[in-house]
Amino acid sequence: MQSEKQTWRSKLSAYVALFLPGIFLLGLNIGTGSVTSMAKAGADYGMSLLWTILASCLTTYFMINLYGRYTLVTGETALQAFKKHIHPAVGIFFIIALTVGVCGSVMGVMGIVADICYEWSKTIVDGGISPLYFALFFITLVYFIFWNGKTEFFERALAVIVAIMSASFILNFFIMMPPPIEILKGLIPKVPDTISGDKSPFLIIASLIGTTVFSGLFIIRTTLVKEAGWVLADIKKQRNDAIFSVTLMFIISGSIMAAAAGTLYVEGIQLSKASQMIELLQPLAGSFATSIFAVGIVSAGVSSQFPNILMLPWLICDYNETKRDMSLPKYRLIVFLISLLGLVVPIFNAQPVFVMIISQALNAIILPLTVISIFYLVNRKDLMGEHKAGKVSNIILTLILLFAIFTSVSGIKGVIELMN
Repeated sequence: MQSEKQTWRSKLSAYVALFLPGIFLLGLNIGTGSVTSMAKAGADYGMSLLWTILASCLTTYFMINLYGRYTLVTGETALQAFKKHIHPAVGIFFIIALTVGVCGSVMGVMGIVADICYEWSKTIVDGGISPLYFALFFITLVYFIFWNGKTEFFERALAVIVAIMSASFILNFFIMMPPPIEILKGLIPKVPDTISGDKSPFLIIASLIGTTVFSGLFIIRTTLVKEAGWVLADIKKQRNDAIFSVTLMFIISGSIMAAAAGTLYVEGIQLSKASQMIELLQPLAGSFATSIFAVGIVSAGVSSQFPNILMLPWLICDYNETKRDMSLPKYRLIVFLISLLGLVVPIFNAQPVFVMIISQALNAIILPLTVISIFYLVNRKDLMGEHKAGKVSNIILTLILLFAIFTSVSGIKGVIELMN
């Protein structure tokens, strides 16, 4: 009986392990930045920007596969390839750019999670519990797990949190969904008109794309593929994992947008901070739906905080081609300092939505270089051999590059308009 139980557990563990790289990417991708961007888009423009999520997810799927295939063929991660075959400065640029984006994300993540918990606590404690205490709690929790755990433990803990997050947002979708015809209309590409009293939708579009087509995803993906020990014979496994990750990405992102579109947009209520979702959904959707949404946001925040605080140490190890030993004092110090950024929004009372949207828009701006770099690498016969990119792949890459340039221009234009 005991052996049967162990066999069942080992089989389940092995099955879950097949999708751990995809789950890790999902945790990195669907954070409070995604929740904020999707919710604001749904509240301000209904489902009219759903096409942006679909296009972004398809782009992400292609890029995940392409970067993953490069590692399967060459055995090199993205940063190692940039350093060896393009220029070391390119690898260093990505480390700096992604770290800046992650730092903004860490600030926004904890700000939003603390804000949500504060609003939620008002239903239990008169006047609520200060957001600073919630930020301190979650920062300490994540850092404690980081200090005591190993990579495998992070991944499995992340799988549980991602499962809770996914269930929360999908259930919320069925409770608060807009009419199906509106969802279908949202798949038709168009840029909605500027709404009264707000800036143009370009910054929102850039943030939606920036939070989905995230350069860090593709670079970290190659590290995970190499660490999993996958080789060219595992290309089908890699593809299935990418499909799993991106499909859930689209479902969860669309569910968040739909929840806001089916409630706030219908009432003509614009979203300026994430905690408004708790205040505004209560009378519109009821306490049950509101609580589920709050659990989803907190889960999204915690699930993205793990990859965020680990990003810089992992990138440094990858670039230097050293063992990823997170118990080294220098990495523990880096993670500690990055974690402390989570206190910025609660202490200085900054607007977390503003921080997150700017952060996601900046991610979109570095996307063209991410596309150009892999474009160059997969077309080198000496590196890829018979697996060199074909005509179809190059046409798709060209379209993605144009899409990335459009995104960057939209992000720059939106940030300029926001500053004026």
